[in-house]
Amino acid sequence: MTAESDLAFDPWDPAFLADPYPAYAELRERGRVHWFEPTNQWLVPHHADVSALLRERRLGRTYQHRFTHEEFGRTAPPPEQEPFHTLNDHGMLDLEPPDHTRIRRLVSKAFTPRTVERLKPYVEGLAADLVSALVDAGGGDLLRDVAEPLPVAVIAEMLGIPESDRAPLRPWSADICGMYELKPSGESATKAVRASVEFSEYLRELIAERRAKPGDDLISGLIAAHDEDDRLTEQEMISTCVLLLNAGHEATVNSTVNGWAALFQNPGQLAALRADHSLVPSAVEELMRYDTPLQLFERWVLDDIEIDGTVIPRGAEIAMLFGSANHDPAVFTDPARLDLTRADNPHISFSAGIHYCIGAPLARIELAASMRALLEQAPTLRLAEEPERKPNFVIRGLEGLAVEV
Repeated sequence: MTAESDLAFDPWDPAFLADPYPAYAELRERGRVHWFEPTNQWLVPHHADVSALLRERRLGRTYQHRFTHEEFGRTAPPPEQEPFHTLNDHGMLDLEPPDHTRIRRLVSKAFTPRTVERLKPYVEGLAADLVSALVDAGGGDLLRDVAEPLPVAVIAEMLGIPESDRAPLRPWSADICGMYELKPSGESATKAVRASVEFSEYLRELIAERRAKPGDDLISGLIAAHDEDDRLTEQEMISTCVLLLNAGHEATVNSTVNGWAALFQNPGQLAALRADHSLVPSAVEELMRYDTPLQLFERWVLDDIEIDGTVIPRGAEIAMLFGSANHDPAVFTDPARLDLTRADNPHISFSAGIHYCIGAPLARIELAASMRALLEQAPTLRLAEEPERKPNFVIRGLEGLAVEV
């Protein structure tokens, strides 16, 4: 175990945010678990430990199914943040069985391999149209023009959100996701609460419309669930829709721009990909590993657990470092090297265990579709200016990615 003051890990340092991977290497070398005082968390940097802990039932995304805040030694969130926590705490990502099982069983019907495969022509057509517009303009912002609109449109289409209502979805999502950073500011909390209220009110009205006039969409399907074991409360339905929208595009957006930024920094790999488009599937996996969109995943310790001789007590919080695990040399040969032909690639960018990303197959289709469209329609795509990193750690992305054809 290493004390926080001895660590290179500093999630608020711009230099660390620019490239956290050398600090992760130091963490791995110095032990399997580290106490980090600024956030009162135990950092876990090794792939084997992270993978095991994601499946560990003594850990939970919530503790409120077993303990009150007081019993768990925690302070309840401030009352003014209640709209955010009500929205967040009823989504399946922050629930444990049996509620998690019930909701996931219902939602998974919309993400069967057959259902996702049926979406493929729509996704590929939309990706081709977005890239065509980028090419016609001679370039633009890959984030704004391709990476964002593609997954937002896909998940909105699945949910049945009309095209005319989609403009606020991405801003709402960004404001809500600001609360997932380490020690979010008061301003971030205010934005998240406002977005939670507005998004919830919008969905409440949309759900009422679908009750009166069902459509061929996921919201109508959730309403139509007649099995008492699967039925969702209205709040669970709202929280589920927000989670699907947020999780359904956030990782895809950031994987797209992080990935292309990495390709521009590795021209040899980009040239190999341009020469052989059959590398796209392995390239998608490697780019998600190489610069991980979700760097950290938190879980609560529900019962004492031991890691490498250190007992981590009930009530503590464990921060699993996905970005570090994806660069662990015990699992990945030469992990700091981008290798689009990497065959053995058990990255954990989609998590694992009961909280494995339900939308992973759809995300892979979206990432491959935009990559193929860019390779085919913009074979000379190049960076127009150096990208600027977002000042975030947990959700890793760029402010934009200016490109030209």
